[in-house]
Amino acid sequence: MFKPLVPSSLTTATRLALARPLPIPLAKTLSRPLLASIARYQSTSSLSPKTPDPLRTMPVDMIMEIQTSKPLPMRTAFTSSTPVTTEFLESVDVGEKRHRVPQTWSDAVAYYAVQMLRYLPDTYFRNDHYMRAVMLETVAAVPGMIGGMLRHLKSLRRIEHDGGWIIHLLHEAENERMHLLTWMKLLKPSKLDRLLVLAVQGIFFNGYFIFYLISPRTAHRFAGYLEEQAVISYTHFLHDLDNGLIKNEPAPRIAKEYYNLQPDATVRDVVLAIRTDEALHRDSNHHMSDRIAAHREDLREDVRRIVEDPEWKEKFGNYTDNADVKWK
Repeated sequence: MFKPLVPSSLTTATRLALARPLPIPLAKTLSRPLLASIARYQSTSSLSPKTPDPLRTMPVDMIMEIQTSKPLPMRTAFTSSTPVTTEFLESVDVGEKRHRVPQTWSDAVAYYAVQMLRYLPDTYFRNDHYMRAVMLETVAAVPGMIGGMLRHLKSLRRIEHDGGWIIHLLHEAENERMHLLTWMKLLKPSKLDRLLVLAVQGIFFNGYFIFYLISPRTAHRFAGYLEEQAVISYTHFLHDLDNGLIKNEPAPRIAKEYYNLQPDATVRDVVLAIRTDEALHRDSNHHMSDRIAAHREDLREDVRRIVEDPEWKEKFGNYTDNADVKWK
């Protein structure tokens, strides 16, 4: 017979946890039969390996985490108690034409690789901005996940702190995934489109994984240039909305909740919000590439320097005194 893996000594602790008042959302969701089943966990139940009962085996803290957790946006402005307005979104300076000029051969490799990848969406999707956005976000969610995963393994191997990379990279990947889920609410892709997305993601994931193993610096520069193109794509999306070429529909609920938008928010507001994210990813990946090149990869040190000397912000993200000539 199958026996639960949790020691019987935890039964009392589990019961005490259940005796505490549950959060209101959780209390409304969990029915009495479910609570009773969890309370019997480890006490009277014996589960068959062929018929596991999730109502009896799922830990209480796991239930509470899944019930109460939600994705957080990248920018702190979207987490305030006041809903974000269109005026605020339009006031954010995203640097529409900001471009990092390649300085080394690795920068050039990253830049021209991104230019080559533009050919498929430019040719196949053309002015289909919704499908173009889906393809873009499918690819853009990969670099953060791979970078975070490999940095995680590196931290384990060296038994040392990662320097602030992992949390940001995984947050970036989650943010891009939320972009994708948002656009899928407004798009009904064909089977051919889904197959194309699947193929592109599979090829890109494996390619970027090898790319990052060979040269993390070039991989982050590549991600920075990819996000430059994302800002350009969403700017074109915005122009077509303003010119009436695309219907400005109501924003999907997932976007309103994620970005804390106004109840009457539209697709245009969503495009503005997502574009601010892409600008952040652009700048952060270029900065990470710079830190690797400078052999100063502890991002916490960058934060400390900024806090101690606010004027240093002018050179933030650059590893020489010629920072101004690297951007145009």
